[in-house]
Amino acid sequence: MCVYLCDNMSDRFIIRVQSPYGTRRVELTSSDSTETLYQKVRDAFDLSGFNFALYKDRNNKTEIFSSRSKILTTYKLKHGDMVFLHPMNGTGVFSRESTVQSRRTSSTSVGSAASSNTVVEDDVDKLLKKLDGRIERPRDERLCSHGANGKCVHCSPLEPYDEQYLKEHNVKHMSFHTYLRKLTGGVDKGKFAILENLSCKIKAGCKDHPPWPKGICSKCQPNAVTLNRQVYRHVDNVMFENPQLVERFLNYWRTTGHQRLGLLYGRYELHKDVPLGIKATVAAIYEPPQESSRDTISLLPDDRATEVDQLAAQLGLHKVGWIFTDLIADDIQRGTVKHFRNVSSHFLSAQECIMAGDFQNTHPNPCRLSPDGFFGSKFVTVIVTGDVENQVHMEGYQVSNQCMALVRDDCLVPTRDAPELGYVKESSNEQYVPDVFYKEKDGYGNEVTQLARPLPIEYLLVDVPASTPVEPQFTFAAREGVTAFPVENRLIDGHIQDFTALSSYLQQFTPSRFLEAVSDFHFLVYIATMDTLPLKEYLSPLLDAVRNKDEGLAHEWGQSEQWATVEQLIAANSNASMTSQQLRPSGGEGGAMWTCSRCTYNNEPTRTICEICSQAK
Repeated sequence: MCVYLCDNMSDRFIIRVQSPYGTRRVELTSSDSTETLYQKVRDAFDLSGFNFALYKDRNNKTEIFSSRSKILTTYKLKHGDMVFLHPMNGTGVFSRESTVQSRRTSSTSVGSAASSNTVVEDDVDKLLKKLDGRIERPRDERLCSHGANGKCVHCSPLEPYDEQYLKEHNVKHMSFHTYLRKLTGGVDKGKFAILENLSCKIKAGCKDHPPWPKGICSKCQPNAVTLNRQVYRHVDNVMFENPQLVERFLNYWRTTGHQRLGLLYGRYELHKDVPLGIKATVAAIYEPPQESSRDTISLLPDDRATEVDQLAAQLGLHKVGWIFTDLIADDIQRGTVKHFRNVSSHFLSAQECIMAGDFQNTHPNPCRLSPDGFFGSKFVTVIVTGDVENQVHMEGYQVSNQCMALVRDDCLVPTRDAPELGYVKESSNEQYVPDVFYKEKDGYGNEVTQLARPLPIEYLLVDVPASTPVEPQFTFAAREGVTAFPVENRLIDGHIQDFTALSSYLQQFTPSRFLEAVSDFHFLVYIATMDTLPLKEYLSPLLDAVRNKDEGLAHEWGQSEQWATVEQLIAANSNASMTSQQLRPSGGEGGAMWTCSRCTYNNEPTRTICEICSQAK
């Protein structure tokens, strides 16, 4: 959209606005705010909302933000200048047909989505909607001439999406709720705002032609996609409650030299360091069944996944992301690791981006502004690798909503030899794939459009800082001088979860420390999923005690019949182990008795399979 300022009266601007819908004129004064400009542009084009942005240049580089505190001269607009309007939607890809259609149907579709009782947004989103969000500024003694209780253009609160503020504070990605405030910042308060999910699939149900590949029409054909670096992020920080969480996870790599993957359980909370920000607070890392080596990780089916989710929910936790290691030892004596993920190589590989996109699609973000009931995802990706100083450190990411769509619709694949490059499929008889483009600068600084075959993965990444707090936090008990309970699915010596490990673990605690003993996520997962004695249906009071740190309730549960049975089995197993040790001749032939990892039966040293369940040694 172009805007021209022409001579009329000394204080008047007559602005011509060019847009995909035609050209209009709006009349303003030099003292009008940019919010007034947006309102008059909306009225001139008879638009139903403010789902558009105004720019000073044709290339959409200098945006004119809607603000009550900024007047037209703030952007140095003068007679004869040009301003461009660009329609926006949730995917960042503009299609004239789809935008016009959304304008016609917005009042119906958005109204139904916003009033839908089926969309249950996260608690943190409900809380952020109630906050003002504007950035307070102190009175400037040099520029402010009013009293202590007054406000002027130099000290009035800024909108969280204020362009100058974002530049001064080096904000690379604004928070998602800041993006929503920018999108819905007009006088209608976002009544007609809509967030559309990108689709790369042929629309189903079209009867105007035979099914693909025999035919396709413009009504059911997905639009071409131009990839944009996402300006917002759904989560602004990943915070592990304490360093011990990550250290416990890294022990597997330190023991075996193999890589490891875990699922992050925690909460989404307010992040006060970012306007209207969200942080993912991690309280536990669950390690699903997997096979790994020095260079690969393969996830295996997890029969306990649903039970773990249910247990976490009773503890007030849910999955917020995933974490994996990519560590190669550099100097064992110094404890350093190699640094190979950087701007010269890659930060995330194409395969890792595809997996992150799959995780995010599996955990969508509930959103009432989307007709689908969801938009984007809060699910985060954390990688543990080496930094520039060859020290172990964490990096956090999300992939863009556009990447989620490409992954969901099976359009994106990795390249064979270049981890930093992905590749958008070409259409085949089995699948129609729209053209996907990205923009880059040539050797002369000009912006050129490239077909995403191949595609630099950096266009799909969103940085999310990952860290631990200065003051550690503990959803579960903080312990010193205690050997932790083994982590699930680690099939190596000294890390097996069985009755012997359970007995050894509990013997470290006196009865008065029962709550401390049970306040361990991996311990709770084990007793909730034991086959020998089902405890799942009796665990609710214990989980409430752990969640609320209620020692009385924990002690009461510890006196229950169900736990007494567990203690008897532990005692019997311990006595059997001690007896076998006493009966075994010192230095005799045959070696030590061994415990079956499946049924915990103590077998003779000469046996290679379990006498009870036939499990291999």
